[in-house]
Amino acid sequence: MNNSKKTRGLSPDAYRVMDGRGYQPYVPPETSMREFTLRALVLGAILGIVFGAANAYLGLKVGMTVTASIPVSVISMALLRGLFKRGTILENNLVQTVGSSGESLAAGVVFTIPALILMGENPRILTVFLVAALGGLMGVFMMIPLRRWLIVREHGALPYPEGTGCAEVLVAGEEGGGKAKAVAGGVITGFLYKLLMDSHAFALWSDAPEWTLRKLKTAVGMDALPSLLGVGFIIGPRIAGWMLAGGALGWLVLIPLFGLIGQGLTTPLYPASVPIAEMGPGSIWSSYIRYIGAGAVTLGGLISLARNLPAMFSGFAAFIKQLSTKTPRVKAQTDSASVQRTDRDLPLKLVLGGCLAVALCLWLIPAMHLGLSGALLVVLFTFFFTVVASRVVGLVGGSSLPVSGMTIAALLGTSLAFAAVGFTGTLAKVAALTVGAVVCVGISTAGDISQDLKTGFLLGATPRRQQMGEIVGVLSSAIFIGLIIYLLHEAFGIGSRELSAPQATLMKLVVDGVLDGNLPWTLVFVGAAISLVVELLGVNSLPFAVGLYLPMSLSVPVMLGGSMRWLMERHPKRSEEDKRQGRERGVLLASGLIAGEAVLGMFIAGFIVLKKRLEWDFELAIPHFWGAQVEGWLGFLFLMGLAAVFFYLVQKRHAE
Repeated sequence: MNNSKKTRGLSPDAYRVMDGRGYQPYVPPETSMREFTLRALVLGAILGIVFGAANAYLGLKVGMTVTASIPVSVISMALLRGLFKRGTILENNLVQTVGSSGESLAAGVVFTIPALILMGENPRILTVFLVAALGGLMGVFMMIPLRRWLIVREHGALPYPEGTGCAEVLVAGEEGGGKAKAVAGGVITGFLYKLLMDSHAFALWSDAPEWTLRKLKTAVGMDALPSLLGVGFIIGPRIAGWMLAGGALGWLVLIPLFGLIGQGLTTPLYPASVPIAEMGPGSIWSSYIRYIGAGAVTLGGLISLARNLPAMFSGFAAFIKQLSTKTPRVKAQTDSASVQRTDRDLPLKLVLGGCLAVALCLWLIPAMHLGLSGALLVVLFTFFFTVVASRVVGLVGGSSLPVSGMTIAALLGTSLAFAAVGFTGTLAKVAALTVGAVVCVGISTAGDISQDLKTGFLLGATPRRQQMGEIVGVLSSAIFIGLIIYLLHEAFGIGSRELSAPQATLMKLVVDGVLDGNLPWTLVFVGAAISLVVELLGVNSLPFAVGLYLPMSLSVPVMLGGSMRWLMERHPKRSEEDKRQGRERGVLLASGLIAGEAVLGMFIAGFIVLKKRLEWDFELAIPHFWGAQVEGWLGFLFLMGLAAVFFYLVQKRHAE
């Protein structure tokens, strides 16, 4: 490909509503180019494991994950061009296809599997691998037949924003060096910041400054983590503001209210075991507010799911109609040389055989604890929600995909089905959570491969090779995700302050509530009513509910990151192109901060586990003489300093 070709950008048809069969991709179908190479597979698998670990850490910490496609693309371009001195755009696309699968798979696993750990079950690493691998493969296989319909026929009508953005980044590959420096700078900064701050490392300042509000009988604070700053910039000021509003309701309204009501009580108020008068703000939150938050998140997730019902049912109906339409010519020529390179999928027989093999594994492997009924529920929910997820991410992007709502719906459906036939107890809970885990992984993977296939469609990649790459990425990441979770659990403890696992805790509460009926339902319904009122006010209740469910200290730095994006985008003297470049640099820096902190978190976890196993008496923390209050102010000042540097780099005009 000549240089002029490289700099011309995507065709204007990339954004036009049209039948995609007439679209001319960046790399023409008749062009032969390196794509499915060993180095692309290996590099993609390594990056998938790294960003999978980052998302596992972030998901267990704050209950949310971030997409890795664009950072993986940038790192891929830098390595293939810098280290190997060559690399095609289609090779880079394959790297991001393989690499992003690790991020999506980790999201599905950490939202659900830790719920089993919280129940005291401690599933084996083999079980975690099977859940991740089988759920991921199910999502990939079920998405493949949808490609011609969703990606090609619905081109333009379904813009797939992340997939299109990733294609733009890859086409603008000559900018890869500067962008790679942004990611690398974020990784190094996040790594060093956490090394100096973390209580398990040098502990030079507090990672969680907190101040007591005696008049309100509550406390406010912030988790001074660079990853949360990055998350806030990525999700933007609106969602960050809704999260902070939910946190403020919990900590500045509900906790003082419970404190006021309970100050005269001498007996415990269910579900707590001690009187409220003897509780601090954290105990009140743990005993009461988190149940209100759980009810709010559950209804918020279901509302988010219901909001997409028209698209879901129309998409599902169109899919059934497509299956019933006879297209013998396409089927006969799918594997023949007469079909263009850019229209070759994995054979339908292989896809159907793969789905059948996965279903049999779910049924017959004892470690899955599912049986025939559980396996059928997995196939049913995954099939339906894969169609839903693929269409929803095409309309609004992966960040708005209601994965939690879909998983909660699957858990509720499974738990109610089990309860209806009298299947209760611990084994029923394990089976229900396993169904939810496999479905959640399948949904996340289907959403990811949908974006990847859109990127490949715009660039002119070979779908068959992308689909094979996605399978490699799912299997390679599945091998390590169980080890990552258990390393973090042994070091910090899932359910602790360090790794609160909010999504998994919610999933456990849902299953316990249906199968045991031991939830404080009044508090849960109060939370659901709050979500309903918030929706009636015209606010998206799900991020608000997440803020109510999480400690407010997590929402404060997220809001700080969102505020920086707001300030950058509202600057009156900046052009739209400056703002676009600022957003792009900010996302890359933020992704680097998240990855750098998570990588060090994995190193610290490994160090703690090694210390326990070898009985070392060795600490990294440096002795110092200031008290907790000074450490708190230092944590606040250092995070504000990091935010100031971040904002300077984002809003600075670069001559790129």
